[in-house]
Order: sequence, then C-alpha cells, then structure tokens
Amino acid sequence: MTPTPIRVLRGTPTPEELAACILVLQALASSHAPDPPPGPPPAIWPRPTSPLAAPAAAWSAGRAGAWRAP
Repeated sequence: MTPTPIRVLRGTPTPEELAACILVLQALASSHAPDPPPGPPPAIWPRPTSPLAAPAAAWSAGRAGAWRAP
C-alpha cells in the first residue's frame, strides 16, 4: 500500500489534532485489510516430523532365537 500524503487546506491544526486525524485514518485503512489465507488443517493423528524420528522395531530387541545358546 502506497502512503498517501495528507494536506491541510484550511486552518492551522495543532500537532495533537493532526496526530488524532492520522491515527483515525490509519485505523480505518487497516480495518479493511484482507484476511490472511487459512493455514493447513491440523492432522487427525500425530505424525513424526521425519522418518528417522520414530523408533523402529529392531531385530536385536526381540527374544533370542532357539538356535542361540543362552
């Protein structure tokens, strides 16, 4: 948005009056701004951020096979 200059055509307003006028104009200009686009919908189930973040079932974590000596 390009700033528009404000010109005083009549009178000599005080700095406080100018500040109040500028504040009202900025509030009016920002109230008509378009809404930002919606974000993605939330996931239905939790997911890891990467494939390596989830623990994998390791073959060594299971029971020893019958062929191994205890």
